[in-house]
Amino acid sequence: MRIALTIAFVSSLTLAGCGGSVGGSSYNPLNWFGKSTGETAEQTAANPLIPQRSALKRAPDEYQGQTVERLLDLSIEQTAGGAILNVKGLSKTLGAYNVRLVPAFESDVTSAPLPTLEYTLKALYSDRSRPNAPNTSRELNAAVFISDDALLGVSEIRVNGAQNTLSVRR
Repeated sequence: MRIALTIAFVSSLTLAGCGGSVGGSSYNPLNWFGKSTGETAEQTAANPLIPQRSALKRAPDEYQGQTVERLLDLSIEQTAGGAILNVKGLSKTLGAYNVRLVPAFESDVTSAPLPTLEYTLKALYSDRSRPNAPNTSRELNAAVFISDDALLGVSEIRVNGAQNTLSVRR
């Protein structure tokens, strides 16, 4: 009983130091960090989420891909905010990597809308000689997201390969 009474007495004295007329007391945890102050953020023209280029970094090399031999399939999937253009192609040999759909247009939304969006399926190839392989092991897939703004006014999307061209109309 003595221990419980002692704990209750010490607790009441501790709580009395936190409130009441001694609200400015340093024992009050609400006063430990002082009052908050507001500051205005400096407005800059640059977006803080986009990193600035360093003077020590080289400029990225221009993509030197070669056009893929043949296109096999072209499909478009509607998504929120645009569409995804999926292309399946067939490379001439094994060893193709870094496959890209390279646009044949400048993606500037402020210019007049284009009636046709045109892409070329390209890939980089290994310098080492590769044996002939079956078609299934030479298949390549690439996809690109096209925003609703870029699709505005577009009636056809065309993808070029070295031997053929595939297109989709709206």
